[in-house]
Amino acid sequence: MGLRVLYGAPHPPLTRGQALPFYPIGEKGLYFDNGTPLELSHEDQLRLNVLLANPIDAIRIDEASMTVCGLTGATEARVRLHPNTRAAQYLRHVRELLSGHVLGSPGGYPAYLQRWTRMGQMRDARLAELLMLGDPEAVVAVAGAAGLTHELARRAWWALPTADNARCMLERRCVVEGSMGKVLASYLVEYLPFETDAMAMIETVRRVLQPGLIDDITLRSLWSKGKSKSALLIGFLLAQPDALPDPLPARADAERYTPVLAPLAQAGNAYAALLMRALDGGGQTFLHVAQNALRRPSNQDAAVSLLNAIGGYFKSCQPQSAAQNIEAMLDTARITWLQAVNGASPYPGLNGLAAAAPELERETLAVLTLSQVDENLLNSIFARSTAIGTVMGKKIEPVVTPILQQFAVLRGNANY
Repeated sequence: MGLRVLYGAPHPPLTRGQALPFYPIGEKGLYFDNGTPLELSHEDQLRLNVLLANPIDAIRIDEASMTVCGLTGATEARVRLHPNTRAAQYLRHVRELLSGHVLGSPGGYPAYLQRWTRMGQMRDARLAELLMLGDPEAVVAVAGAAGLTHELARRAWWALPTADNARCMLERRCVVEGSMGKVLASYLVEYLPFETDAMAMIETVRRVLQPGLIDDITLRSLWSKGKSKSALLIGFLLAQPDALPDPLPARADAERYTPVLAPLAQAGNAYAALLMRALDGGGQTFLHVAQNALRRPSNQDAAVSLLNAIGGYFKSCQPQSAAQNIEAMLDTARITWLQAVNGASPYPGLNGLAAAAPELERETLAVLTLSQVDENLLNSIFARSTAIGTVMGKKIEPVVTPILQQFAVLRGNANY
């Protein structure tokens, strides 16, 4: 495609290696052969420059209405665009103007860094400037940045109020503890019925359950919905494993072992402390809820998150040589216990527990087994199948059944 000026004839297409001849720029700028302008209209350039001349906190572009919005404190200023070419191309020119003003270069936000910045690796020095580019990916970069502040979160939320950004920003303590925390949590709760992705549901529940973000009524509502959506239950297991709603009582014989386990736990024995935790009401409730969720995971992401939640609950007693399949896990637990019985285990706390409470062998084996549970148990199954729902449940049964058996031991149930 050749170039022409407003008042000149078009230059014929150039051949390879031919230099572009110089033409003076016409009164209204340089044009392509097809009449497409290279720059914005004078009216839009003037209004955008006036907008940028004022102190602006963030800029958002409404592509549907072709409007550029600027935020200053709690006040918005709007510039309605008058495109004289295709909308996508015109918006690119608008972002080039914004980038040239803010960053000193029309290159704009480097899209090739999208994955990097979504992982929270954006440098903190220019976060405020990224919010001035009118680029959604730049806002996502700010939302995931380690240097996010409460004020930047307020601006980023105005610039791009999405559920993904809300979840991302609620990872930062400064946001959770500020006024934006409740704003973001309220949005996520209201948007939750429209979520279709299990991981999004899990992460939403996990993050809104942080202290001080939602009230008891909202919490009970989420808990109730978990009866039909197991992904919500997994969010509870991850967020507050020892403070789940509708708590169950401690195991019937828990008091029998307290005189033995309590002194060990107070002396820093992690194995005794974990056993007491599992036999207490909080642990029994966790096992009950995890058991219900294991029997009906919605998809592979939910199953992976659930196994990670279970393993995380018992992780303090994980052997250093954790196994990668369920049979090896059971063997590792048995060998570790036999070593402890002989006082030869590399874990002094386990040796002390075996000597003080040999009658808790089955419970200790269950804890040692569950401490090794994680997503690796499902890798070989999910590598060969994309099944979800009931079909997936049948495929992961060889992994789920031994885990449920360990739950039954810790809950004192002969039948699970």
